[in-house]
Amino acid sequence: TYDRSHLIKRAISTLREKLIEESIVVALVCILFLWHVRSALVAIITLPIAIILSFVPMLHLGLTSNIMSLGGIAIAIGAMVDAAIIMVENAHKALEHFRDEHKREPDAGERVEAIIGAAKSVGRPLFFSLLVITVSFIPVFSLTAQEGRLFKPLAYTKTFSMFFAALLGVTLVPVLMTLLIRGKITPEFKNPVNRFLIWVYEPCVNFVLRFRWLTIIGAVVLLLVTLIPFSRLGSEFMPPLNEGTILYMPTAVPGMSINEATKILQIQDRQLRKIPEVETVFGKAGQAETPTDPAPLSMFETVVTLKPPSEWRPGMTWEKILAEMNTFKTPGMANIFWMPIQTRTEMLTTGFRTALGLKVFGDDLGKIQEVAIQIEKALSDFPNTRSVFAERTAGGYFLDFTVNREEAARYGLTVGDVNDVIETAIGGKTITTTVEARERYPVNARYARDFRQDLDALKRVLVPTPTGAQVPISLLANIEYKTGPPSIRNENGKLVGFVFVDPSASDIDGYVRAAAERIRERVQFPAGYYIEWAGQFQYLKAAEKRLQIVIPFTLLIIFVLIYMNTKSVTKTALVLLAVPFSLIGAFWMLYLLDYNMSVAVWVGLIALAGLDAETGVIMLLYLDHAWDKFRFEGRMNNMRDLHDAVLEGAVQRIRPKIMTVCAILFGLLPIMWSPATQTGADVMKRIATPMIGGVITSAILELLLYPVIYVIWRRRSLPEQGRDEGRSAAGTPALAS
Repeated sequence: TYDRSHLIKRAISTLREKLIEESIVVALVCILFLWHVRSALVAIITLPIAIILSFVPMLHLGLTSNIMSLGGIAIAIGAMVDAAIIMVENAHKALEHFRDEHKREPDAGERVEAIIGAAKSVGRPLFFSLLVITVSFIPVFSLTAQEGRLFKPLAYTKTFSMFFAALLGVTLVPVLMTLLIRGKITPEFKNPVNRFLIWVYEPCVNFVLRFRWLTIIGAVVLLLVTLIPFSRLGSEFMPPLNEGTILYMPTAVPGMSINEATKILQIQDRQLRKIPEVETVFGKAGQAETPTDPAPLSMFETVVTLKPPSEWRPGMTWEKILAEMNTFKTPGMANIFWMPIQTRTEMLTTGFRTALGLKVFGDDLGKIQEVAIQIEKALSDFPNTRSVFAERTAGGYFLDFTVNREEAARYGLTVGDVNDVIETAIGGKTITTTVEARERYPVNARYARDFRQDLDALKRVLVPTPTGAQVPISLLANIEYKTGPPSIRNENGKLVGFVFVDPSASDIDGYVRAAAERIRERVQFPAGYYIEWAGQFQYLKAAEKRLQIVIPFTLLIIFVLIYMNTKSVTKTALVLLAVPFSLIGAFWMLYLLDYNMSVAVWVGLIALAGLDAETGVIMLLYLDHAWDKFRFEGRMNNMRDLHDAVLEGAVQRIRPKIMTVCAILFGLLPIMWSPATQTGADVMKRIATPMIGGVITSAILELLLYPVIYVIWRRRSLPEQGRDEGRSAAGTPALAS
């Protein structure tokens, strides 16, 4: 009825396709910017080696290929080639400077020396920046419960892949550079892509250097305006994983007969099969009364397998299919739709078979049921509620035998004698064991159905007395039907009743806040009775509490690692400025795509913090190179010199910065163009979305804001008499390469 192997194969296939697409896109970025295929091969060769090496620790840790483990590699691919990109680009620049200085091509020894020198000049900061990306993901390992089991494989594979990328960046990449970077290298100013970038970027830098404080104020205003989309984002624990199968679980009040349950089940199955997108329907009512997973006849489970999305009607979506299914309502039964795996997980961990649930605590089951029914009525017409059902804690039907001790004693019988007959007649009793070779089977005996199928038949059951007489049980016991609790739940010493809530809105946090207000207005609670929200909301709050510790700890790790590289608090703070400004793009992107905040989104934001640190380090690296060069040449005496240095460090080194950003950005885009119905796409999109939006805005603000802040900071290092000179030099053209 339900085969998970198809889901697993589809999910892994999706991620494998994305990995291949990302690798191709990153390779094209390298070729486009370097304009030299042999040089691009350095990055292209490094990428699969790092990916293959990351599988080695996966094997030893027992990690399998799944959505999350492959997803960790998918979100890291763009950053994995950054070291190779920067080193190769720097080697190109070194060879270009050699030709300009000596007016000839370098020989083999000079070429190797220039390449090694270029690698050394950027090797340390690059290694540390990749190490930041690697280590910044370690706090994800502190996640517990469901979120921990979900995201730890992703954290492992991302950490492994980035670690090996950093290691290869300082070992294999320099060797490949000496082997592959040869022949005619296209000068940077002859590459049409680079010429276009400089043409666009140079006037922008001139403008922001001229209006420094206006630029800073504008950036702060953008940051404050981002509070608007952030405040409108909803919250959910995890985006749903599209399993391609729906578990339909309508629930009725207790007391349904087998014949009635069978009839209703057949009607529901026929209705569901009428939907063109449905491939198969298999329903069942109740389950065996076992200790592990019992279920009453009033609880139905119908597995609805959908056809592939390519066979759906035009314009049909998952939400529209659920809405169409929800129109099939059986009187007295609440519809509940969810995914099979998700439902089983929730039922095992929380006891609920819906995304949300309410626990009503108290001391009396009757009053608990009254409160639960009030909540059901209050939420039945509440917006974004697909269905709500209050569990009937006192709606079970029982057949009670009350033994009359005096009458039993008159016939020489004890209460135990009468109970033994009742057990044998109705439930059956093991009377012996049969031996079949090495196997043993109990032999159970009970009355035939004709003698126990109704109350009158049971009253005629005969009880043997010590004298050999047969006495009808109706003379010894009072037999009657009674109502009572079909099951008794308790938590923390309190009786509890469940209310199952199936919201149609994905914003769980917003729904709970609004629904709680409706309950306060319409439900009367007796003294000592109270409610608690459970299900996805319970996990959401636990995860948020954990993330309040994890995220500051992540930033602390990043700060320490950057400080170890820069040995300067000011430079470290400048690099970390990229983090808040990346949130501008992250939150606006989430808002425009109508995504909620979730654990998946927060994992994407943690990954984004590491990427921000890397791009910030690279930007600062080239500004420092230009500053050191001008000071070494004795040309750092006034504001004009400072502006010229910043222009050279920013504008003339635009190519490696944009290459780094594009490798990360385009490496993530294949995840975003996956169709929503593709298995695993929804989860990965939530991780990639804040990373893409954040990388875009942090890159723009780094390119415009870093030069401004760098000028303000370095101005204090100029001779005092030169600090006011050359203010008009903000319009000085960049130096030719």
